[in-house]
Amino acid sequence: MAKIALGTSREAAEPDCIKALIVEFITTFLFVFAGVGSAMAADKLEASSLVGLFAVAIAHALVVSVMISAGHISGGHLNPAVTLGLLFGGHITVVRSILYWIDQLLASSAACFLLYYLTGGLTTPIHSLASGVDYLQGVIWEIVLTFSLLFTVYATIVDPKKGALNGLGPTLTGFVVGANILAGGAFSGASMNPARSFGPALVSWDWTDHWVYWVGPLIGGGLAGFIYENFFIIRTHVPIPTEEVRF
Repeated sequence: MAKIALGTSREAAEPDCIKALIVEFITTFLFVFAGVGSAMAADKLEASSLVGLFAVAIAHALVVSVMISAGHISGGHLNPAVTLGLLFGGHITVVRSILYWIDQLLASSAACFLLYYLTGGLTTPIHSLASGVDYLQGVIWEIVLTFSLLFTVYATIVDPKKGALNGLGPTLTGFVVGANILAGGAFSGASMNPARSFGPALVSWDWTDHWVYWVGPLIGGGLAGFIYENFFIIRTHVPIPTEEVRF
């Protein structure tokens, strides 16, 4: 069973960690810029609900697949739920996970503030629950959608025995993000990503239902990482050593 590696405070000053944080910021920024930008464009063009949803799904699918590949130095997480899922699988330390989460939130906020400026102050659309969807339903939607995202990440990218899928992981992950938006976008908004929800909420200063997009994705991501790592992966290497955090 994978053990959670705590890491040490020295990690923050290590060159490889600094480089990873820079890459993670850039890729998360570009992901949110394209994702939120596509939603703003759909609103500006007054596209029908179905056309707008399809356009947003395609934009997210494309940018996710590209940014995961481009962010290979950091792992291309783009998402605190992905980071948590990999933490529960023993692939990243607690210390580096916290640094990644801060990085991802800052990148998302920066992307949304820039979009607000470039669009002349257009409303930055937030994730919120659709009419008739209650909190429990919204949380379950986000748990299931994020679980499928992390399960795909593990099966196509993390698992050393991915076989014929080797190299296709980023593209397939993008596909599942797009499919999940088509499935859940009309109900929960299909965030699957606390950082993706945080930036628009901050810029719009509208925190309606915002907690749902932390609780659901983090539960779904953590659960998928724990289950896949401990029940489906057979490893021959030594995991990250667990250490006490030293400050």
